[in-house]
Amino acid sequence: MKGLKTIMGAVSGALMTTGVALAAPVDQAQSGVNKVGGTDEGNNDLLGTVRTIINVILGVVGVLAVFMMIVGGINMATSQGDPAKVKKGRDTLLYGVIGLVVALLAFAIVNFVLKNVFG
Repeated sequence: MKGLKTIMGAVSGALMTTGVALAAPVDQAQSGVNKVGGTDEGNNDLLGTVRTIINVILGVVGVLAVFMMIVGGINMATSQGDPAKVKKGRDTLLYGVIGLVVALLAFAIVNFVLKNVFG
């Protein structure tokens, strides 16, 4: 029971850290949001909308990858030495890391292309 409390504490701490990182402050002058809460006229184009949609999707994929890494770690920690469970946890952790790397690379590539091709 004590081990389960430790694991749940680590998971909740990781989730809180992820939430704090996602809630980073945004400079309103650069984000296109004016003081009333609307958007500036220049940001209502198709490219801005596509960029926002792609960034949100990639952000969700990144959060899911981090969640899978946490699940893989929990599976490894609670395997009690069973080789099959350790392998399953290690594979889940590995796939979570690969997913996070792919999400970060996709985010960088999409933003690079949108910035350099479309301005």
